[in-house]
Amino acid sequence: MKLNFKQYSTAGDSLLILHGLFGSLQNWAWHSKKLSEKFAVYALDMRNHGASPHSDDMNYSVMAKDILEFMDDHHIECAHILGHSMGGKVAMQFALLAPERINRLVIADVAPVLYGGERGEHDEIFEGLCALDLSTIESRSDADARLAPYVDDEVVRQFLLSNLVRLESGGFTWRINLPVLKASYSQLRAAPIANAPYQGRVLFVKGERSDYILPAHRNEVLRLFPRATLKTISQTGHWLHAEKPDTFYRIVADFLQEKI
Repeated sequence: MKLNFKQYSTAGDSLLILHGLFGSLQNWAWHSKKLSEKFAVYALDMRNHGASPHSDDMNYSVMAKDILEFMDDHHIECAHILGHSMGGKVAMQFALLAPERINRLVIADVAPVLYGGERGEHDEIFEGLCALDLSTIESRSDADARLAPYVDDEVVRQFLLSNLVRLESGGFTWRINLPVLKASYSQLRAAPIANAPYQGRVLFVKGERSDYILPAHRNEVLRLFPRATLKTISQTGHWLHAEKPDTFYRIVADFLQEKI
């Protein structure tokens, strides 16, 4: 699949940025621009997100192959990859699929594990989004009011509703492929598939208040990524890159530029 992307620079080592579920490359515009001062940054829209094509296939194996195809198409032999949440799992799967194509890996607030019932907030998000009758929504504020009973956090609602696109003919449609994302959610909760550990350098960055990376995940992280290290950003949750952007940027840039 030919993914939509935005290239921010051409100088320096290549760096691919992969967003999370319900996101797009737009969510990473600040970091993409900032990191482009040091790296050749490519921000990508994952399949069924942003301006990338829609497909009924939605799992980490096919998304990792999308990254491989992107790198081949753009003659990128080796790259750093930064992935958040779902994008972090794509990055991990890609590293396990094609380790020779990775320079360094940064995984933002996700672990290489199967997430179970504790991730139930996504069920409410899907229920809320699917309950929105786009044919009767008059405005974004109307959509926000209808989504509020399902999603308490106003910031999260605004993030989700950034996927609403106003039609020239009137009304709204979804930019994301909502039915496929909902149908594929069990696969998006899954762990990466590995035939062998990835032996390269990996930095996991955790939000202190987030439960996506837990002490119980340590053994599985080190089994698949034996050279992994962990940094925690205080007073942040799952959206650590948005809550403390300067701190997140500094941690990522320092790791990618660190001399071996």
